[in-house]
Amino acid sequence: MEFDYTIFGSPISLFTRKLEAAMQFYGADFSIERKRDENRETIEQRAGTHQIPVLRTPENWMLADTTPIMMLLDSRFTHRRLFPPGPLGVLVHIVEEVLDEWVARVMVHYRWHYDENTQAVVSELLEREVSIEEARQYPLAQWGPRACRATGTEDPSQQVAAEREYVNLLDALNGQLNNTAYSLGDRPCAVDAALIGGLQGHTNRDPIPDLSAFSKVLEWNEPVSTDNGSRGEWASFPDSTPFAQTMLKLARDAYKPFVLGNQAALANGDKAFVADTYGEPVSYLCRPYPERSRQMVIAHIGQLAPNDHSEVIDWLEEKGLHECFTLQKPAPESYRL
Repeated sequence: MEFDYTIFGSPISLFTRKLEAAMQFYGADFSIERKRDENRETIEQRAGTHQIPVLRTPENWMLADTTPIMMLLDSRFTHRRLFPPGPLGVLVHIVEEVLDEWVARVMVHYRWHYDENTQAVVSELLEREVSIEEARQYPLAQWGPRACRATGTEDPSQQVAAEREYVNLLDALNGQLNNTAYSLGDRPCAVDAALIGGLQGHTNRDPIPDLSAFSKVLEWNEPVSTDNGSRGEWASFPDSTPFAQTMLKLARDAYKPFVLGNQAALANGDKAFVADTYGEPVSYLCRPYPERSRQMVIAHIGQLAPNDHSEVIDWLEEKGLHECFTLQKPAPESYRL
């Protein structure tokens, strides 16, 4: 059977499962294939990246990067779009940004700092039970601790802080789901796809953490309903939902120092930088993608109608996020959209 869209990725990948959830929300006709040795070279050449997932469209395009993919699909599935129009769409984009570029580091920490998780994941990838000693020799398991070091969770105190952050997020989501069908109202958005990607790709499939205390989250997460369309409504801007407000506070307190530190380090040509994270100076590897992703939000704001633009700028100031998402000076050419 031929499908209109094909996702190339892995079931243990946050972003693969995020795109899968999005496609289910869209009601799209799609299939999923693993990226394997026999198709790897073709996929990477055509998509221009080694990262997953990659989406093959009906036009036979190969696209990477879940956020712009969803923005494209919004124009095709307009009745099921995942980024609302106007200022609310910016709020959704910012919360999704924090999940992708900040909270995702917690998933990496859980997977590669706990032997139970490392062993389970490598056993699944090799399709046979392996010892922890063998698991640690697997190339992805060799990469994992380096990724943790690059994203600031090498120190045990930051591991504790990251886990506390994630538990608080789940607690807020669990409470939200007692009142609304989704995280930002009674209609799904890009934030829900990102949350489900993390749950299905990482924390609800790995032995650690134990999510049994978050019964509403687990009930909501599996399976993803495709019968949602536009039946419900998103909570309105600027208040949105208590969960959204929890995420915006996280953006101000933790994500903001990181992303602005990364921006400054890129501008200076530095390889690493230090940002204050939960009361401690933490070293991070300087990476181009978080800056490109931040620029996507800035571009999104720049496309608003004048009245909406003014409203969002005032709102960003109120939330302490003006520095993050207002273009103070021209972006370096390599980060422009």
